[in-house]
Formats: sequence, structure tokens, C-alpha cells
Amino acid sequence: MSKSSSSAAAPPKHREISDTLREELARGKFKAGSRLASESQLVARFSASRPTVARALRTLQEEGLVERRAGSGNFALEPTSGSRTNKRTLALLMPDLGHTEIFQQIAGEIASLARVRDYSIVWGGSEQPKLDQDVSLQHGEELCAQFIERQVDGVFFAPYELLEGARDVNRRIAGNLHDAGITVVLVDRDFAPFPQRSALDLVGIDNFAGGYAVGEHLVKLGCERICFVKPPRAASTARARVAGMRDAMEQHGHSFNRDWIFEGDPSSAVFLRKILAEGKPDALVGANDPIAALLLQGLAKAKINVPGDIRVVGFDDCGFATLVSPPLTTIHQPCREIALACFRTMEGRFENPLLPPRNISLPAQLVIRESCGAYL
Repeated sequence: MSKSSSSAAAPPKHREISDTLREELARGKFKAGSRLASESQLVARFSASRPTVARALRTLQEEGLVERRAGSGNFALEPTSGSRTNKRTLALLMPDLGHTEIFQQIAGEIASLARVRDYSIVWGGSEQPKLDQDVSLQHGEELCAQFIERQVDGVFFAPYELLEGARDVNRRIAGNLHDAGITVVLVDRDFAPFPQRSALDLVGIDNFAGGYAVGEHLVKLGCERICFVKPPRAASTARARVAGMRDAMEQHGHSFNRDWIFEGDPSSAVFLRKILAEGKPDALVGANDPIAALLLQGLAKAKINVPGDIRVVGFDDCGFATLVSPPLTTIHQPCREIALACFRTMEGRFENPLLPPRNISLPAQLVIRESCGAYL
């Protein structure tokens, strides 16, 4: 089995090309209707292959920024929102924005899309890019009130987790925004407990499929006792990941015991000893990469070898996943694709408010590294 490439490396070439051309379009380098450089010229400019350039142009076409005319070339389009008399305003309500890498990436991509399509964007309570450090529930309700007062058109909302009372506050925020006529797109997770769904559009990865991929991979490596570690009051995504992992084990002839789900602080030596005292696990699966990294750290302090004694897997494929020792096997979060799907979902809801609630689940990709012992 060949090793999967690291997501912490430089971005793919096609993304570099589409990002550069997107910025040039935003700055007005190409007027609406003007011809862009030919594919051959772009191949030479970016030292890239023709399929790579074609993929970059296809991305811009999907975003409504470029029109590709067979036999004629590629032409700049007027931003889809440019003909509106009143510019729409979008807001980001992502409590983890200042602390979680994937939300920083998703928010940055959403802001880039908003800029090229002539939307105003509000980062929490600011119109400038800002990583809000206040993650309290009270602050979230204050931002919700501000958005309603400002009459924003849409909010990208990543519901609160981990905090006592988060579920009620999430429902209140979503309800207040909806009652004010503001379009809401949920990002990454729902506030309803899995497998229930709220009546709002949701964009994220297929967490059940991600859990299944992890479980199947570990079973094929010979694991029978696989424990899942999550923090108290974790988001509904954790339950979906556990459900997928359990299904994979059962499909391959192994039972899954609910006692193998551990809820607590992975940085605590006492908590780790509790996990190990329940019976030596073959593998530990963290609800996300930070939890998996803390498990790696705790196991190293306890002189337990990873992956020789216990295999460890995470979720999200954060930038540090290749920097921990050993490098972390994990599920990749396609942040740019999530942001694009969020934006399209928001615009689709603007165009047709009567659409039924949509659940856009992007594929979950398993990235295999040394922490699961696949290459020993």
C-alpha cells in the first residue's frame, strides 16, 4: 500500500492557478467579456500541465467567474451579484474561528468568494478579517442580535459545542435568525443530535462515511478493540463518526461495545489510565486531530509505543497532523470545497427560499500515515 500524500504540503497547482486568476478578476484586471490568456499561455506562465490549467479554469467557471467558449477561449464574466441595486451582506458566526484551523480556512475561502461576487462580509462583529477570541454563548447571542439589527441577508453558522447549554443557545440563535428572515447555512455540523436533522441547510463532510473508513481500515490491520475518545458535549459529528466506525466493525464480523466510547479530557493522565485500565485497546480514535495529538502525547509519556502497542487515528487533517510523532492517520477536511458548497447553498437559498432543507455531504478521504502502523 502506498502512502497518502500530506495535506500540509503546498496547495495543489490547480488551486494556486485558480486563486491567482480569481484575485486578478477581483482587482478588475479583466473586464467583463474580455478574453483571458489562452490555456497554452497559462501553461507557460504557471509552468503547469494543460489538464492542471483546465481544472483551474473549470473551478472559476463553476464559481461563475469565467465563461469557457468552445473554439474561442475563456472570457471574464460580470460577478453574479454585480447587477443588484443593493449589495447583499453575509456574516460568519463560527465560534471556533479563532481556535480551529479548518474553520479559519473555510472562513477565508468564503470571504474570497464573497469579494469576487460583490458581497459584503461580516466576520463576527467586524467588517475586517478578525479571529474572534470570545467563544462564550453570550457573545454568540449578542452577535445574532447584531446581525438582526444590521439586517444581514445570510449567516454561515457553525453551531457551538462543548459548552454547557450550547444546544439551547444554538436553537435560539437559529430560530431568531430565521424569524428575522435571515438565511442560515450550517457549516460542518448540525445542532440537532445525530441522526436527527434541523430544518436548515447543512454543508460538511460525510462523517458517517469517514467513521466507516477509519473503522474498516483499522479492522483490516487486525484491530478488534477500537476505542473512540471525545470531549464532553461534543458536536453531533462525533456521534456520526462513531456510528460509521461501529457499522464498519459489524460489517466485518466484529462487535462494538458502547463502553469503548470514552468522554473526557485527553490531556489528563488519569483519563488516559482509565481508558487503558478498561482493557488494552488495539486502537484509539480521536473525535478530531487535537484530541488524537493529545493521546499521542499521553501515550508517549506512559512509554506506550504508537503504533507498535496501540494505533491512533484522528479526524480533520489539520496542518500539524504531519508534525506530530508519529505522523497522524486522519480524515481529510476539504476546506475549500466545503466553502464553495456553502456559498452555492446560500445563493441557491436566496434564489428559491422554498427549497426543502438540503444536506450537502462531501466525500470523506482517509489519509494514511504512520500512527496506524500501516507501513511498519
